[in-house]
Amino acid sequence: MTTDLSDTTAWLPLDGLAPGFDANKAVPTADLAGRTIVTIAPDGTRVSHLFTDTRVAWAFDGGEAGDDAYEAFEVDAGLYFVQAHHTGRPTEALSLVVDLVNGRGVAVVTAIGTPSTGTPEPGKSAVKQSFTPVLIEGIETSGLEPGPSTALIGRRTYWVYSEVHAYEHIYLSPQWYTWQCLAGPERGLADTDLNTVWEIRPGIHIFAWREKVIPCASVTIADHRNQKALRSHGVLFGLDETGSTPTHFTFGAHGHLLSNTIHPDIYDPAG
Repeated sequence: MTTDLSDTTAWLPLDGLAPGFDANKAVPTADLAGRTIVTIAPDGTRVSHLFTDTRVAWAFDGGEAGDDAYEAFEVDAGLYFVQAHHTGRPTEALSLVVDLVNGRGVAVVTAIGTPSTGTPEPGKSAVKQSFTPVLIEGIETSGLEPGPSTALIGRRTYWVYSEVHAYEHIYLSPQWYTWQCLAGPERGLADTDLNTVWEIRPGIHIFAWREKVIPCASVTIADHRNQKALRSHGVLFGLDETGSTPTHFTFGAHGHLLSNTIHPDIYDPAG
């Protein structure tokens, strides 16, 4: 890595980060194997997902269908984070959070820009994300309705992804967070990037970010209920060093709350 940390042209590409970054990933679960989960979006769109141990066959009612490898992680009792990279759409990845207790979920589609979309503007990410709340057919709806949250604003945490990789997060506003690498090949690098936060259950959040220097984005689901033992499951998706081939890998992290800033109401970023 360059000694000039401000030279972003020499920053590590996404595929260079991957080796060893997943050391703290949870063991994927086969709890969903043999189940068919039908999600219903607010506009009425229904998508069925038939799970085996390692693959999910999905189909839109009367429309597109496919079959992809997936990984599922149990976040809490009856709450799962499902991750798949679409074979037929290599520039898209699906993160699906399903709450089989409360009959709710969220579908996050992460899409890499293509040549037809042009080069992103300076300071903008080449990877976009969309967030859709869904209901799960056949399960009575209850509990918290997933949606955007400001609960993390003001928190400063650190996350350990392996014995080598550790990062600090500062959650600034509904749109922005700052990250700093504390250990690993990116040690000393830092930036402020766009983020999106949705609360899924009390204290459990989807935290997603989109980087502007490296063409990549991440979706994580993070359990903040125990401030001394945070836990997250996630994915990184973007382009490799060549700028042409998608890179997709899952990971996990253990974390800890370092501090919490309380702003006066008049200066509250959440306002």
